[in-house]
Amino acid sequence: MTKRYDKPIPFGWYAIDYSDGLKPGDVRPVEYFGRELVLFRTESGEASLLGAHCPHLGAHLGYGGIVKGEAISCPFHAWEFNSEGQCTSVPYAKRIPPKVEGKECVPSYPVIERNQMIWAWYHPKGEAPLFDIDEIAELKSDEWTPLDTYDWKINTIIQETGENAADLAHFITVHGSPAMPQGAVDMEGPRRVTEFDSRAHAIDEQGNVDLSGDNHDAIHLRSEGVGPGFTFQRFSRMFDVLMMGTVTPIDDQNVHLRFNFSVPRKQSEDNAMMATGTVHEIVRQVEQDIPIWEHKVYLDDPALCDGDGPIAKYRKWFQQFYA
Repeated sequence: MTKRYDKPIPFGWYAIDYSDGLKPGDVRPVEYFGRELVLFRTESGEASLLGAHCPHLGAHLGYGGIVKGEAISCPFHAWEFNSEGQCTSVPYAKRIPPKVEGKECVPSYPVIERNQMIWAWYHPKGEAPLFDIDEIAELKSDEWTPLDTYDWKINTIIQETGENAADLAHFITVHGSPAMPQGAVDMEGPRRVTEFDSRAHAIDEQGNVDLSGDNHDAIHLRSEGVGPGFTFQRFSRMFDVLMMGTVTPIDDQNVHLRFNFSVPRKQSEDNAMMATGTVHEIVRQVEQDIPIWEHKVYLDDPALCDGDGPIAKYRKWFQQFYA
C-alpha cells in the first residue's frame, strides 16, 4: 500500500489502555508510535511501558514475559528489567554485563494514569514531557456513570482526525446538521478550547434520533484539549453528556481512536434515554467520517473558502507538535 502521509508522528501524551483492564502482574504486547512495545503492571501496581525486545538476544518481552516484583522478566533467559528500562538481574550470571549495567538498555516511556486510562509520553528525540493533561472531575465522581467505550483503528493520521472538528462545513455536508456551528475557538500553547452553539438532530424520550432532517434541537458544546491526543467535550441539551476522546498513533499512517462517554447518574429516565441517543449519534457520525479519512490525502496548500471554519488556524497550532 502506498503511503498517503509523509508527516512524522507528533509528540505528546497518548492513551495506551484502560487502567482497570491492567491488573498487577499483567503483561501485554502493544504496538504504537511505529514500535513494538510491552505494557505491564508491577506487583506494587505501577503501570510501565517499555520497548518490546530484550537487549540480550532479542526476545519479545510481551510474549511469555512475566512480572517479578517491580520488574519484567524475559521469557528467554529470565533477564529482568525495571520500569526505567534498566537490567536489574541476570539470574544465572555473576554480574550484569557492563554493556547494560546501570543503563537504560530497553527504551522506556514516561507513564501516568489519569481519567481512568494509562497514558504514555512519546517524543521522537526522547525529550521529557513538555506539558500535562487535565484531570476530568466527572470521571473521579461517583455521580457519573462508568465509561461507555468505543474504539476504531483507522488508516489516517492524528492531524486529520483533529482537523475534523475545525472543519465546520462538513457537519452540514456529511452529518446532515441544519446549520453551521457558531462559536469561538481559542488555541494557546498546547491547549485548545472550543465553545459552540449549534442545532442537532432531535432525539425523543426513547433515545431515537430523528434523521429526517425536519426536527432539530439546540445544543451547546464545550471542547477542551491538551496536545494532539486528548480532548474532552461536554454536550448540554435537556441533558448532559461527557465525552473523552483519545487518539494514539499506531504508526505514521494509522491511529487508534477511542471515544469514552459518561452521563450523570441522577438524570431522569427520559433524559438518560436521550443522552444514550446522543452517544449513538456521535458514534454514527464518526463512522461516517472514517471512509473519508481512509481515502483522502492531506493537502499542504488547500483551496479554502470563507465558510470552512478555522482549519488554517488549527493547522498552524498543530505544527508545534512536530519535533
